[in-house]
Amino acid sequence: MPQFDTHFFSSLIFWEFLSFGILFWVLWKFAFPPILQTLDERERKIKESLEQADRHRAEAEQKMQEYEAKLKTASKEAETLLAAAKERAQRIMEENEQRLRTETQRSKEDATREIDQERRRAIQDIRNQTTEMALLVAEKVVGRSLNDADHKRMADEALASIAESRKT
Repeated sequence: MPQFDTHFFSSLIFWEFLSFGILFWVLWKFAFPPILQTLDERERKIKESLEQADRHRAEAEQKMQEYEAKLKTASKEAETLLAAAKERAQRIMEENEQRLRTETQRSKEDATREIDQERRRAIQDIRNQTTEMALLVAEKVVGRSLNDADHKRMADEALASIAESRKT
């Protein structure tokens, strides 16, 4: 085998190093700069993407904290509004109850007043009828017609005696 011959092998190693050196120089001169530039640009983009992702994550966390704070504030406001509404409803109920009590009391007083007026009217009617009957009886007993003054005097006497008999 000729490739393992030392004389042939040493010249082969020389040409291999030379071709490797030329290949390395060509690669270094023409291939590596664009490759390294692409790798550097890709590294830069990845770093920017990571930094941007970190910024977005921080912004999202900040917005989440703001949202939670707003949610807590809204919850407190809702509780405050609910408490105020309950208090207002209670106050309205109490006012309605008071108004009903007042109206009931007023109706009761009006009814009492009407009853008193009707009682007075009835008593007055009874007095008038009693007076007329007493006058009729007195006319028949006396046998003559009495004038208005006599009627009045007799009615007053009869009423006074009835009132006195009621008191005792």
